[in-house]
Amino acid sequence: MPVTGELIRLQNYVDDIATTLRRITATMPFMTTEERKQLSDYMRKSDPNFLAVLERLEKGQ
Repeated sequence: MPVTGELIRLQNYVDDIATTLRRITATMPFMTTEERKQLSDYMRKSDPNFLAVLERLEKGQ
């Protein structure tokens, strides 16, 4: 199946997200407990968030 330009563009966005998550992971040891909690709350409340989009993709919506 040929890959469209749009799919490649979307995959590049996913690569950007992965890079951001690697940066967050690398910074976590230097964060306070309160900072980690605030960041996790912020990430959970983001709309749409990564898990919600992943679930929609898997359901075919």
